[in-house]
Amino acid sequence: MQARVTEVAGVPEELEKAIAYLPRDKLALVGGAYQFAEQVHRGQSRLSGEPFVVHPLQASLILAELRLDADTLAAALLHDAIEDAGVTLSELSERFGPKIASLVDGVTKLTRATPTPYGSLDSPEATPPPPRRTPIEAQAEALRKMLVAMAEDIRVVLIKLADRLHNMRTVMALPLGRRRQFALETLEIYAPLAHRLGIWEFKWQLEDLAFRVLEPGKYREVSRLVVAGREAREAYLARAVAALGDEFRRAGLKVEITSRPKHLYSVSQKIQKYAEQGKDFGQIYDLLAVRVLVDSVAECYTALGIVHSLWHPLPGQFNDYIANSKDNGYQSLHTTVMALDATPLEIQIRTRAMHHLSEFGVAAHWRYKEGSKPDLRFDQKMNWLRQIIDWQRSLSGPEFLESVKTDVFRDQVFVYTPKGDIKEMPAGSTPIDFAFRVHTELGYRCAGAKVNGRLVPLNYRLQNGETVEIMATKVERGPSRDWLNPDLGYVATSTARQRIRGWFRRQERGESIQRGRELLVKELKRLGIVVELEQVAALVGMPLDDLLANLGYGETTLQQVVAKLAAQEERPRVAPSSGAAGPASGVQILGVSDPLMRVAQCCHPVPGDDIVGFITRSRGVSVHRRNCHNIMHEDEPQRIIPVAWGHTARLYPVDIEIMAWDRVGLLRDITSVISAEKINIASLNSGEPRDGVYATTITVDISGIEQLSRLLSKLEGVKGVIHVARNGQAHSHVASQQAT
Repeated sequence: MQARVTEVAGVPEELEKAIAYLPRDKLALVGGAYQFAEQVHRGQSRLSGEPFVVHPLQASLILAELRLDADTLAAALLHDAIEDAGVTLSELSERFGPKIASLVDGVTKLTRATPTPYGSLDSPEATPPPPRRTPIEAQAEALRKMLVAMAEDIRVVLIKLADRLHNMRTVMALPLGRRRQFALETLEIYAPLAHRLGIWEFKWQLEDLAFRVLEPGKYREVSRLVVAGREAREAYLARAVAALGDEFRRAGLKVEITSRPKHLYSVSQKIQKYAEQGKDFGQIYDLLAVRVLVDSVAECYTALGIVHSLWHPLPGQFNDYIANSKDNGYQSLHTTVMALDATPLEIQIRTRAMHHLSEFGVAAHWRYKEGSKPDLRFDQKMNWLRQIIDWQRSLSGPEFLESVKTDVFRDQVFVYTPKGDIKEMPAGSTPIDFAFRVHTELGYRCAGAKVNGRLVPLNYRLQNGETVEIMATKVERGPSRDWLNPDLGYVATSTARQRIRGWFRRQERGESIQRGRELLVKELKRLGIVVELEQVAALVGMPLDDLLANLGYGETTLQQVVAKLAAQEERPRVAPSSGAAGPASGVQILGVSDPLMRVAQCCHPVPGDDIVGFITRSRGVSVHRRNCHNIMHEDEPQRIIPVAWGHTARLYPVDIEIMAWDRVGLLRDITSVISAEKINIASLNSGEPRDGVYATTITVDISGIEQLSRLLSKLEGVKGVIHVARNGQAHSHVASQQAT
């Protein structure tokens, strides 16, 4: 057995400076780890052309910024030694001890679990996943192993986050395809994980680096907008900070006022949100958040009173994350006030200790600092992690990945039960999600809900601080299948969705098959699609009974089936050399070169419809739906030719027939739904109500079958609507027989 390293030699100056905070007797350990890493990686290079050892060195420097312990920094320097240099675990244990070897082993297992095609920047080829594992299953397995490793030792994932951060800083060395997939995984998995751990420094850097790769044009545009208005915003903030400082000094309160620009990805998200509200970039005033740092919790509330006495607070814009801290430990008071020049200004008030935690999250707890006592509140703060570990035992790969992304990685809201207990829910949660969070049986018996004492619809979006009361039936009546329709917005969390699906799975399979058949035939008829159900099942890739059963209990949605149909119909049916796409219609006509063509006005086909062409005598080729009345009764079938949808983007007029009970505001509600889907209304024709029933035909511009299906579902949800369908549809005799 070789002796442990006891002295430092040949350590880079940047590392020496970065680890100066460590106890003197620990400096040799980190220095020795660097020496060993430099030795075993000598002669190896990364795809960027740098010496291999640069990567573990930079990972350790990133962790040193969080002031982590010597074992963590040493493990970061050695984290590629097993995977890329062939060093054995026993050799690492002999040289550096079992704790460091265990950390390196944990990181190595996570690296090996990473699915293709993401791989590593340190080798040109990614390790392929196990046979018969889809990319989603492989990604879910990698995340599962990462979270289990976190439960055993949080430092393993901190090292992995540092590893990913440096890889993202050098990601441009990858080919474009792998670069984008690497960045997408970073944005979907690693940045949300850093957020959940409360490590702001990691989160914003990972988001911005991924944003630059995934949307380079938008990244440059946001950068330009931020730089262009920076001087004016900073001048405004200087005035606001000076006014605040004067007020605090008069009150005798010692504070530190700081500000920092929001990162570009956050600004991009805010621009998108403002655009949906009809606002432009110039109306975004919180690109720089003002932070007031004080010494104690009592001073936080004193400072808040001073701010509100100086400037008027905006209603609904105050959050107390000190009394109701986030699950990742974040604490602060947030308020938005009407400040100088009648401009809204966001102000965050926290203690210096809270600020340190907001920057470094769980890494700020010093759980592993030599000689210190364990943080007794640490395990309590990580309750969400234990919840995930419970999930991973019962959910499959894709279900597990969905659960983590929707229920854990999203922003949270805090709501109260009628007894005053706090429940933390993902942002966007509904009363149904809340009911299932309280108890599964309450979800099954949920019949209505009250928020702050008033009745709300079951797809209401819960807000911070609200009190939620579930109105339940005395006996279990079971969930509605509408709850699983994503277009109706009844359920936001994967947990509730899985419970609802589980309930339907327990129902008789025959009943589910019959219900699924009715749903599918109705949807095909409503969309005017003529196709045998066996063909639909083959397209989806499962036996017909399985597809119908899945539809019956909600495992598969109609939207997923429609998407498959649309993709199939839009796929070119011949090689490019066999035909040409017309410049106006986006339709390919088989065997005809550069034809004059037009979309028939009698049946208004849209992408996703089964279509044929009809050679007219003077106007080229007209494109009809295959079940168009004119085509089905054509006396000269030799003039009918096969055609297929091409890929030219355009909108297609579609007539929608709506029948509803007449009431005040009906037409307004219908047009509001269409407008919310960002669909243009070309015309609207309606007559007088007959027997209390109002009938109207609306012509809308549709991009394809998927958009049409989604719109019809939303219109069916309008109060009083009896019937919604594509106007003048006929469905096939086969489909009619199958419905019975």
